[in-house]
Amino acid sequence: MILTALPTFASSSTPVDARLVLVALAYLLTKHAVADYFLQGRYQWGNKGRYGHPGGIVHSAVHAALTAPVFLIVAAPSFMLGAALLGAEFLIHYHVDWLKDRIVRARGWTAGDAMFWHAIGIDQLLHGLTYIAIVWMLLSS
Repeated sequence: MILTALPTFASSSTPVDARLVLVALAYLLTKHAVADYFLQGRYQWGNKGRYGHPGGIVHSAVHAALTAPVFLIVAAPSFMLGAALLGAEFLIHYHVDWLKDRIVRARGWTAGDAMFWHAIGIDQLLHGLTYIAIVWMLLSS
């Protein structure tokens, strides 16, 4: 049996098409890869561990800006919710990256250390869970 619809969300009487959820998540994961691995330069990744540095701010702003097109897939029910989700994306992304960078640098971990890769993995997991939360909030409103 193929799952074609998710259960009805709390404030909606219409079931959500599972394909819509998958397309939204696929978009967000793809934009994450683009923003983290193709658009992020030394200025950004080299300064994310310095709290308030423009490099980390620019990086998180790029993520938030590239998250906005997800509203073309799953429309935000209001401008305020859309703005709040983009603000949350910015703040969460900034602080996850900042904390990961601080821990990695403080411990002196490099690409040759297993803990470096554990930190990267946790960082990426938290970003992915943020995208699930964004889609959940869009569909729950």
